[in-house]
Amino acid sequence: MRKLILTHEFVLFVLVVLLCVAIGIKNPAFWSLGNVFDLLKSSVTLGLLALGVLVILISGDIDISFPAIAAFSMYVTCLIAQATGLGDHIAILFGMAAATGGLLGAFNAVFIHFFRLPALIVTLGTASLIRGGLLAFVGTRIITDLPESMVAFSRAQLFRQQLPGGETIGLAVSIFILVGVALLVQFLLNHTLLGRGIYALGGAPEAARRVGFNIRRIRFFIFALVGCLAGVVGIIHASNMRNANPFDLSGLELTVIAAVVVGGADITGGKGTVIGTILGTLLLVIIGNSLILMGLPTEWHKVAVGAIIIVSAGMAAWRRRMGRNSGRRK
Repeated sequence: MRKLILTHEFVLFVLVVLLCVAIGIKNPAFWSLGNVFDLLKSSVTLGLLALGVLVILISGDIDISFPAIAAFSMYVTCLIAQATGLGDHIAILFGMAAATGGLLGAFNAVFIHFFRLPALIVTLGTASLIRGGLLAFVGTRIITDLPESMVAFSRAQLFRQQLPGGETIGLAVSIFILVGVALLVQFLLNHTLLGRGIYALGGAPEAARRVGFNIRRIRFFIFALVGCLAGVVGIIHASNMRNANPFDLSGLELTVIAAVVVGGADITGGKGTVIGTILGTLLLVIIGNSLILMGLPTEWHKVAVGAIIIVSAGMAAWRRRMGRNSGRRK
């Protein structure tokens, strides 16, 4: 029991609960069923991207191209659906976007693995290349005529209830995509040889290579995984917004990385959990929602994210230092 209480995830869970209680006391509207459903729906995009970044950070790398990959995959998929009529089934659109994102993620891995370039530089370049390409060939053209399957997906809800004023609320089905991906990533990291290889790569790359882990396959897998999840996020985002804007999702990098770092992932690799990442995602979504309820400008959300990144990174460094000191005393 004492070990559980001392875990980062338990402390973060308590913090989320206390924050919810404090916001609920300040503004009872926070606990309305409609707001709770909105919170969960808002967590999907951030949560899916955070799960991909979690795997990247555990491996000791970093990726900041995923918002650009999401926007590109979303836009290209919608263009193809318009031209070919393949948009009748949402599963096909998800598959096309995930495949597009996966290829772009693998493109990152080629330069990182074979040319030994820093992941930060490669993904920064990829993001600029994608955004610049969209600006050059597409401009500011927004696709508003989305396939009917995307519109239907955005409207699909479970546990629908009608409020006294006549408004109907429900739980968006996209939340179950987040739950399913979280369970798959949890299984991957904790119950497969590949997962052990990802942790080993982040903790001690040379040792991982010596014990027989295929570093090339692991690296290609994790960057392709981030790309696939970014593609899925692109379709979910376009469905919710009812349009495909080639410059949406820009600037989401820091928020996603903050959610993962707050969740206990170490920016230097080798550490991180799915539960912590989900809790970190919820914390940031709740903070953003509370600022809206209090009527504060959206700029304050960026201030909060920046402060959270600094504090979380400082706490991670402090934990590493304490761990080293404890090891020396032993």
